[in-house]
This record gives sequence, structure tokens and C-alpha cells, in this order.
Amino acid sequence: MLIGGSQHNVDKKGRIFIPAKFKPDFGESIVLCAGVFGKRCLWGFSESEFEKFTAKLNKLPYSKMQDMYRFLSDGSVFAEFDASGRVLIPAELREFAKIEGEVRIVGMKTNIEIWSPELWAEEKENFSPEHFAPIIDELDFSLGE
Repeated sequence: MLIGGSQHNVDKKGRIFIPAKFKPDFGESIVLCAGVFGKRCLWGFSESEFEKFTAKLNKLPYSKMQDMYRFLSDGSVFAEFDASGRVLIPAELREFAKIEGEVRIVGMKTNIEIWSPELWAEEKENFSPEHFAPIIDELDFSLGE
């Protein structure tokens, strides 16, 4: 399971280090694509998780499915890890996510998100106990059961 977060530098070639704790979930390569849900981040999937994600798109009406495939496929890449555990983020994806000198990598259970630290800070402004309380209430969740 991919959980946790860390900050890393982007080198001059556009490569980033993927934390060692995440590497077993990915194997030798990672699928990188533009994030959706209105967020300017990148997503990183193992090949099998990317296949599961894109299979869900087949349930959409044809025109919506095609739009999603076009959006995802145009910038998606299979990036192989180098000997140092780094992957190259293509310039087009770095531009989409406004990634320059550093990245914030966040584990999202089945994939990772790669954020510019500035956009991540904006995202985190919404994080508060008051924000999450109604979400937890929807789960009918309580501790100690």
C-alpha cells in the first residue's frame, strides 16, 4: 500500500527520486500521467494499477471515455527507474503540474501523486478537522468498535 509523503529535488534533467518504500509496488517502471479531478498534479501508477484505472473508463459513455483516454494517453509515459531510483518526468508533464525545482510525493494507497510544493501547500489549506469530520460521518465510523 502506498502511503506517506516526502519532498524531493528535481534535477537539471527533470528526474526525481521515488522513495524506496514505494518502489516494490512499482517494480522496474512507473506509469506517469496528468492527474484528473481538477488537480494540477501528476499521478504515478504501477502498470497493473493503471490498467485497472483505465478499465473503469470503459464504463463511461463512449464520447466521455474517448475524451478521458485522449487526455490521459497524450502525456502518459512508462518511466523506468535508473540505478539511483530516479525517473524522468517529461517536460510536458512537469509543465502541466507546474513542477520546477522540487516535488512533493504523496502516497494515495494504489498510486502516488506528484505535486509542486506550492500547489500542495494550497491543497493542504483545506485540510482541517472541521473539513474532514463530515466526511468521516458519512462512513458511520467510530473508534473502539
